[in-house]
Amino acid sequence: MMTQEQCSHRNNVQSSEKPQVYKVGIYGWRKRCLYFFVLLLMILILINLALTIWILKVMNFTIDGMGNLRITEKGLKLEGDSEFLQPLYAKEIRSSPGRPLFLQSSRNVSVNIVNSNNQLLTQLVTGSSGFKARGKMFEVKSTSGKLLFSADEQEVVVGAERLRVMGAEGAVFSKSVETPHVRAEPFKELRLESPTRSLLMEAPKGIQILAEAGDIQAICRNELRLESKDGEIALDAQRIRLLRLPEGKASASSSSSGTRQTVYEVCVCPNGRLFLSLAGAGSTCQISNNFCL
Repeated sequence: MMTQEQCSHRNNVQSSEKPQVYKVGIYGWRKRCLYFFVLLLMILILINLALTIWILKVMNFTIDGMGNLRITEKGLKLEGDSEFLQPLYAKEIRSSPGRPLFLQSSRNVSVNIVNSNNQLLTQLVTGSSGFKARGKMFEVKSTSGKLLFSADEQEVVVGAERLRVMGAEGAVFSKSVETPHVRAEPFKELRLESPTRSLLMEAPKGIQILAEAGDIQAICRNELRLESKDGEIALDAQRIRLLRLPEGKASASSSSSGTRQTVYEVCVCPNGRLFLSLAGAGSTCQISNNFCL
C-alpha cells in the first residue's frame, strides 16, 4: 500500500506536466490552396451561369419554345425565315392564315412521295433547269373542282372551254388530232397546213367548213379532187367562175369568118376534162373536141 507521502508526491508530478493539444484541420499552404480552388470554382460557376443566361436570352428560350419555333398542340410553329440543312420530314406544312408560304433553295426544291419499301412513287422537282414532275398521273383543277388539264400514259385531256396557242408557228402534231371544233380567234386567220405530208380530215357525219365574213381558199401544187361516192357535189352561188380553163380550137373548115365572138360555152370531155369553146348558132363542142384527144 502506498503511503500518504507517495500519493502527494505523484499528484505534484502530474500537476507540474503541461497538457498535450492535438490540432485537427488543414493549415499552412494546403489551406491557402484549398481556398484558391474554392474561389476558382465559384468564379467558373458564375461564368457558366452568365453564359447560360446569355444563351437563353439570345436563343429566346421560353416555356412555349425556342426563338421563332413554338410548340403548340397541333405541332411545331415557325415564325419568320427558317433554314434546314438536312431533309425535312413532316406530315403537313402550311403557312399562317392570310400569309404566303415561301420555299427557297440555292439548288433545287424536291418533293418525293415514297411507299413503305422506300420506292419512289411521285416526284416534284423545281430547279435551275426547269420544273419536272414524275408520277402516274398529273391533274390541274380549278377552284370549283373542274378538270382543266390531265395527263397520263394513255392520253392528255384539256378540260378548259378554249385551248389557245400563242406561238408564231402554231401547234405542231406528229400524230392525228381528234376534236369536234377548230376555230380561229376573231379577226384572225385559220390555217391548216402539212408542209411535207398530206392533210386528211375525216368525220362519219360530215365535215363543214364555214367562213361567215371571209373567203375560203384551197390551194395545192398538183391536183385538187372533190369526190362523192354516194351523193353529189353541189356548187351553190350567185356566180360561179372557172378561171384558166383551156380554150379549144375549131378546125379551119368550120371556122367562122364573121366578127370575133366574146361568148364561150363550157364543154366536158368523156374523161371529165373541161374546156372552153367559142359559142355559135349551135353547140361548138364537137367542132373543138380536139382538146379531148
